[in-house]
Amino acid sequence: MVQIKTPEQIAKMREAGLVVAAIHAATREAAVPGATTRDLDQVARKVLAEHDAKPNFLGYGGFPATICTSVNEVVVHGIPSDEVVLKDGDIISIDCGAIIDGWHGDAAYTAFVGSGHAPELLELSRVTEESMWAGIAAMKQGNRLVDVSRAIETYIRRQPKPGGRYGIIEDYGGHGIGTEMHMDPHLLNYVDRRRGKGPKLVTGFCLAIEPMVSLGTPRTEVLSDDWTVITTDGTWSSHWEHSVALTDEGPLVLTAPDGGRAKLAEHGITAAPDPLA
Repeated sequence: MVQIKTPEQIAKMREAGLVVAAIHAATREAAVPGATTRDLDQVARKVLAEHDAKPNFLGYGGFPATICTSVNEVVVHGIPSDEVVLKDGDIISIDCGAIIDGWHGDAAYTAFVGSGHAPELLELSRVTEESMWAGIAAMKQGNRLVDVSRAIETYIRRQPKPGGRYGIIEDYGGHGIGTEMHMDPHLLNYVDRRRGKGPKLVTGFCLAIEPMVSLGTPRTEVLSDDWTVITTDGTWSSHWEHSVALTDEGPLVLTAPDGGRAKLAEHGITAAPDPLA
């Protein structure tokens, strides 16, 4: 069953989403050479405390930290650690969430540590982020879940890549979000015709849209800690995510500071009004 939200519930999710945006801003500033991924986790904990919000990652299925810190070939679910020290030239995907009065926000971004990154890494992150926005732009009344998947995949497949294609990670994808962090429906970042068209998108539908893309394989494996997911060929990856609500007036990007106005305008779409404005 898909949980459909009222405008009042969406407003509460917007509160949680803005806390996630604040965590993103603080951790992006702290992701510098010499910082450990545990340092970033402490930054996130401080932001949550300042906003009187709860973490939704800590303790989830036994996860031992507040955020996921996935460096280079790590796709998702990297565990913050004193042993993982960021170096000039690394890339890191930070995934985090927050709970306000029982309502969840969840979003991720890829950051560049230091300088001197290869153009292919800059392009990898750009392609991943823009595919996310293509998916968000497909959250329209009357569309179905598969239309979001198709928009993400189509954008990625149309981007040129020397030496082959980008790997759209197969084993992980987006999801519904609301009173829990992970809810129905599961959102693939590619079209699988065996799964059908999925539910119709209607007012009150909320999704966490999160493409994960590698420079090589779409396949992954989980390390012995039972959390850390890496590409099987060791190629580096990028992860971007926003939580989005569909309203009568269009999509509202709950975890974007501006509600998604600027990026949706590039797609010819007007973002829904911010209920907290």
